[in-house]
Amino acid sequence: MTARPPHISVIIPARDGEDRLERLLDALEPHRAADMEVIVSAGRNRADALNRGAADAHGRHLWFLHADTRLGYEAPDALRRSIRRYPLALRYFDLAFDDDGPALTRLNAWGANARSRLLGLPYGDQGLSLHRALFEVVGGFPEDVACGEDHLFVWRARGLGVRVRPVGVRLVTSARRYADEGWLATTARFQYRMVGQALPAWWRNRRRR
Repeated sequence: MTARPPHISVIIPARDGEDRLERLLDALEPHRAADMEVIVSAGRNRADALNRGAADAHGRHLWFLHADTRLGYEAPDALRRSIRRYPLALRYFDLAFDDDGPALTRLNAWGANARSRLLGLPYGDQGLSLHRALFEVVGGFPEDVACGEDHLFVWRARGLGVRVRPVGVRLVTSARRYADEGWLATTARFQYRMVGQALPAWWRNRRRR
């Protein structure tokens, strides 16, 4: 009898020295039922690792998680419910930062969640998920950029008319970069990059209409 393929493929890009990957794998283990597989994928950069993982996946739906994500127990079942309700949407989770960084990262999380809800522009650390057929139509994550591949992927999807929907529960991600590099400098750098990518992407999408 042929084994039934998994419904959800969880894809985690591996990074050298990532010390929180095991915690995420442990959190996923109780949910690895017949409908879920977990793929840890390496590549030249994060976009390449994500795309390689998607190519190796057997699931109908892809769920991209960063290795430093802290997963609440309710997240996988919440995603399953969202898939049933919005099977052809680009889904995302609300964002919270772990307590390994400055308290001001609460403002960053608030801004990310507001941007996602109001503008439909979540980031990769919000656990993006979509049907593999939509992923292929969008063309995967762009590998020719040094960073922001998740941001550009969402813009591409929106330009093709893919709806963006919240799952309704949160994921917690590490705030160590803000602690190591400074809250203000890191926030300013991320905002600068976001605007620099958003304006050309917005213009391309507008011209397609």
